[in-house]
This record gives sequence, structure tokens and C-alpha cells, in this order.
Amino acid sequence: MERYLRTPIKEIIGRYPPVGALLEEYRIGCVPCSVGTCLLADIVEIHNLSPGDEGALMAGIAGIVSPGQVVALPEPRNHRPETTRKISYSPPMKLLVEEHGQIKRFLAVLPAVIDRFDAGSEADRDLVRGGLDFVRSYADRFHHAKEEDILFAFFDPGLDILKAMREDHERGRAHVRAAGEALARCDGEGIVANLLGYAGVLAEHIKKEDEILYPWMDRNLSVRQVGELFARFLAVDERFAEDRIKYESFVERLEDAYAETLSEVKR
Repeated sequence: MERYLRTPIKEIIGRYPPVGALLEEYRIGCVPCSVGTCLLADIVEIHNLSPGDEGALMAGIAGIVSPGQVVALPEPRNHRPETTRKISYSPPMKLLVEEHGQIKRFLAVLPAVIDRFDAGSEADRDLVRGGLDFVRSYADRFHHAKEEDILFAFFDPGLDILKAMREDHERGRAHVRAAGEALARCDGEGIVANLLGYAGVLAEHIKKEDEILYPWMDRNLSVRQVGELFARFLAVDERFAEDRIKYESFVERLEDAYAETLSEVKR
């Protein structure tokens, strides 16, 4: 198994597709990841599986790659108690998760906006301009810039998990650019397709950060680093304070405007 632990996960899944399905059982979403250069050993470490789950996963992979053979499994490296499932964030990570909450509120109302969108309506086009301004300014210049300019700098920039997160950011930006271009030519289909594409990328990206990246980073930051990170985030928050109120109010108005549709979806 040691040889496979040092092998990129996409290479393993390519040779043994059932490994991808097995990883999904442990909520490890390597199959849809567009990077996939993480080593199996890194995947196990980043996801912080309990010793029992780690052992079961490695046994399952051994059974797939070496069927019918007796394979020496590595000792579980993780000592997390089996019952510890609730994620606890450090103060700076909690700020990022709270910002994710605002972005997820916008993503939740977006399908209702799209459903009623008429590219021939100036009012509807104005609404989309407001939405694009929110994702460019709040989600990207405020939140993603905190990650790329500050948080990621505390870690090796060559880490595959950071490459995957940056690639998600770029995929989101590409959809926003394309939606803006479609809006300029009143291309309703182009606007809708790219807004939906953006929502898909961001929803999955946020889930990965909340459940995998931030907890892994918290486990690898020193107390001093957490303090420095928190101070730098608060400085950014102070500079962005007025805009933050503006964009959070925008999401609230959007929710109010589409409250009836959102209520029907929840039934």
C-alpha cells in the first residue's frame, strides 16, 4: 500500500474506478475534482478520518487494487475520537464560514431570480447587474481575496489542495465574466447558463472549504498564526465595512422580493 499512498489519487481512480466510488462513501469527493494531483496519503490526512474509518478505507482500497492478496496496511495516522464529528473553527475561520453563509443565501435565491428572468426587461437586467456586482465585490474582492492574499500565504503555495481551491475561484470568475458579457448583448440563455454554472461551482467549493480545507488549516496553524490571521482579517473587515453592509442588504432585499417563491420551494 505504501506505493499507492505516494500515487496521485486521479491516477489510482483512473486505473481502478471503484476507488472513486469508495472515496465517495467517506464523503471524499475526488472524482469530480478537476485537479486530482493530491497523493492518496494527503487525501487521507486532509480529510481527518477517524482511525476506524481510515483503516476501513485503506482496507477497501487494498481490496480493489490487490484483490485476493494479503496486503500490509499502514497504521492509521489519525487519533481523532470516533465520536468527534462536529467541526469547531478558530476565530478567523469562523469569519470566513460566516461570509460563506452570505454567499450561500445569494446562491439559494438565484434559481428564483433566473426562473423569472426576462432578458428583454431592463428591470431584470438591472437585477442581474446587482447580482454580478455582489459576486465580484463581496464574494471575490472581499472574501476570496482574504483567502488568496492572506490565508493561503500561511501554507506552501505548491500544495495541491490550494491549487484546487484557486482553480475553483478561477472557474467561478470565468462564469461571472461570461455572464457579464452575455448581459451586455442581452443574451438570456448565456446569462442563465453562466449564473447556474457559477452557482454550481461555488456551492461545491464552499462545501469543500467548510468541511475539509478550513478544519485542515486549523489543525496546521499555530496559536500565533491564528492570532495574526484573525488580526489581518479584522483589518480587511474594517476597510470593507460600509460595502459589507451594502452587499448584505442587497441579499436581504433579494430574499424579500422572492420570499414567496423561496417559501414554495421549501414546502
